[in-house]
Amino acid sequence: MSTLTMAAAQSISIAGDLAANIDRHLRFIEVAAEQGVELVVFPELSLTGYEGEVAAALAIDPQDGVLQPLRDLARELGVTAVVGMPIRLTPRSAVVIGALVLGADGSLSVYSKQHLHAGEELIFAPGNGGANVKIGSDTVALAVCADFSHASHAANACALGANVYAAGVLIGEAGYAPDTALLQGYARRHSMAVLMANHGGLTGGWQSAGRSAIWSEDGALIVSAPGSGDCLVVARRIEGAWQGEVLAVVRAV
Repeated sequence: MSTLTMAAAQSISIAGDLAANIDRHLRFIEVAAEQGVELVVFPELSLTGYEGEVAAALAIDPQDGVLQPLRDLARELGVTAVVGMPIRLTPRSAVVIGALVLGADGSLSVYSKQHLHAGEELIFAPGNGGANVKIGSDTVALAVCADFSHASHAANACALGANVYAAGVLIGEAGYAPDTALLQGYARRHSMAVLMANHGGLTGGWQSAGRSAIWSEDGALIVSAPGSGDCLVVARRIEGAWQGEVLAVVRAV
C-alpha cells in the first residue's frame, strides 16, 4: 500500500467575505504543503461561510477567476484542495452547494451537494454529485454534510471503488455524536478511511462543534481536533499504518 497524507482544514469562515476567506485558505494550503499533505479538504461553504442570505449574490461559475490564486497555489505546492463555495453550474441555473476540487496538477473539478438539509431547499437546489478524485493510487469520494446522512451515498462511493470518503460539513454539538457515529460506521462497514472537515467556529448562526476527525479503514479514530478554532487535522498512512496530528494554523506575519 502506498503512502498517503491527507488533512481536514478546520477553518473559521468570515461571513460573506470571499476575499478574506480566500486569504485564510491560502494559509491553510501553505501549512498543508509544509506537512507533505497531498489532499486537504475544507468545510461546507468554507469560502463564504454557511450564510444563506448572501449565497445567491456570491455564487460563482466554478471557472471564475476569483479562485485563481487558490488554484495557482495548489498547483505550485502540489496539493489538491477541496474548497466549499455556492456555485451556479450554468449562468441561469439555481444555486447549489459546491465542493470545488483544485487539483495539484492545475485541474478543476466540481462536486455538488446532492442531499439538502431541511430548509436548505429555500436557497439551494440539489446538486448532482461528482466524480471521484484520484490521489496517487487512492480513490477519494466526496460528500458535503447531509449527503453522508444517507447510507446509500457512502455505499455507492464504495461500489465505485473509493477507499477514502471525505466530507466537508457543518455539525453542531447536538449532532456531533450521532453524525460521527455514522461516519465511523461507514469506515468500518466499507473499509474506507473517512475524513470529516468541520467548521471551526460560528457560521450562519450555527455554532460548530469543531472536532474535525479522520478514521481508518477499520473504523478506528486516527486523529481529531480537540475542539473548535482554526487547525489542520493531518493523517499519514505509511506502510499501511496510520499516524495523526493536529496543527495550529495562524496567519503568516
